[in-house]
Amino acid sequence: MLETSARLLRLLSLLQSRADWSGAELAERLEVGLRTVRRDVERLRELGYPVDATPGVAGGYRLGVGAALPPLLLDDEEAVAVAISLRTAATGSVAGLEEAALRALAKLHQVLPSRLRHRVSAFQAATVPLAGAAVPEVNADVLAGLAAACRDRRRLRLRHRGRDGVTAREVEPHRLVHTPRRWYLLAWDVAKDDWRTFRVDRIEGPLGEPGARFVPRTPPQEDVAAYVSRAITSAPYRYQARILFHAPMEAVAPRTSPEAGRLEAVDARTCLFLAGSNSLDELAIHVAAKGFDFEVLDPPELVPVLREIADRLGRASSRA
Repeated sequence: MLETSARLLRLLSLLQSRADWSGAELAERLEVGLRTVRRDVERLRELGYPVDATPGVAGGYRLGVGAALPPLLLDDEEAVAVAISLRTAATGSVAGLEEAALRALAKLHQVLPSRLRHRVSAFQAATVPLAGAAVPEVNADVLAGLAAACRDRRRLRLRHRGRDGVTAREVEPHRLVHTPRRWYLLAWDVAKDDWRTFRVDRIEGPLGEPGARFVPRTPPQEDVAAYVSRAITSAPYRYQARILFHAPMEAVAPRTSPEAGRLEAVDARTCLFLAGSNSLDELAIHVAAKGFDFEVLDPPELVPVLREIADRLGRASSRA
């Protein structure tokens, strides 16, 4: 049997690893009786850990929400993952997180065992951020507020910057979806009576107080990420392209970003690329630059543009 202090740490670790535990399950894991489990739960409460208990046959224990943040127990892999994530957040696209992430990383690094500190230090020493095109920053408070509204199923009033300027929208938030560069909110637009996708960096903060609870609607399709991908890569544009690549999806995927278009496997040797653009010239060059043979299924206007570009490239090569 574990000593009391070791058993408390083990109990805390179990409560943090899963939402709900029955008393019998905890007793079995700790190799003690139910009375000891109840006493240990009381000790954790005295130490500031909010452990909620539900009486009855189907009752059990769960770690609740307290007024202060108690210490967390992390295993080796979790600690390394948190440290690397904090380091990434310090150079990420969410505004206002850099300083907080660095402070949290410094605290974690101080208490890491030597074997883990060396792993994290090796990652930091070997990693250099590559400056590229500016990534729109997302307000951390707005992002957290949207996530909470999705979780709690609360309506929100948003101020969103679109093509027609800033408009007020009342929405029922469903999910947050992110690409390497941007965050998007999928929500039901009450006034439009339809699903809409909002770029989070275009939502002006601060958010207002959450509104009434709503009954969740059936999402437009089961794969929310695929729906948002279609919304941001095709729907807003004048031309909707369907390109059949004579190459397997596994070969084309590394050359396609989620924001440029989406891929669908046709068979083992071909895949379908769907994208949108307001310029046929840009669309033609984008598709040709992927380096695979392809057929244009839509739009038909793209075919003469490809011929013109091919002739132009042919003339340039003959002059060379």
